[in-house]
Amino acid sequence: VQLVESGGGLVQAGGSLRLSCAASGRTFSSYDVGWFRQAPGKEREFVAAVSWNGGKTLYEDSVRGRFTISRDNAKNTVYLQMNSLKPEDTAVYYCAAVETRFGLGFRNYEYGSWGQGTQVTVSS
Repeated sequence: VQLVESGGGLVQAGGSLRLSCAASGRTFSSYDVGWFRQAPGKEREFVAAVSWNGGKTLYEDSVRGRFTISRDNAKNTVYLQMNSLKPEDTAVYYCAAVETRFGLGFRNYEYGSWGQGTQVTVSS
């Protein structure tokens, strides 16, 4: 499956952005999808994940309650709604996909397909 992220940009602290991850190729509805981010000089870290049918979600502690992951399989798209953004949310955000299995993954190596990333910058 091929993935393309969009929706990044520059926003002030406290603002909102919605990222999109558009998929093409194989049957997208059979894939779990995760969002990861990488800030300059830091390792790529898990942000959120959603199961193949949207029935299960998983969030990293620092974004829980501020970010919401969702998907629309009819549009082959996964979304990450980001509210109450903070400067520490600044990073390149990547979406990733893996064929669905029991339990949502939160480690980089659990995902086989990755997008090219979209930059999110939050100013203070």
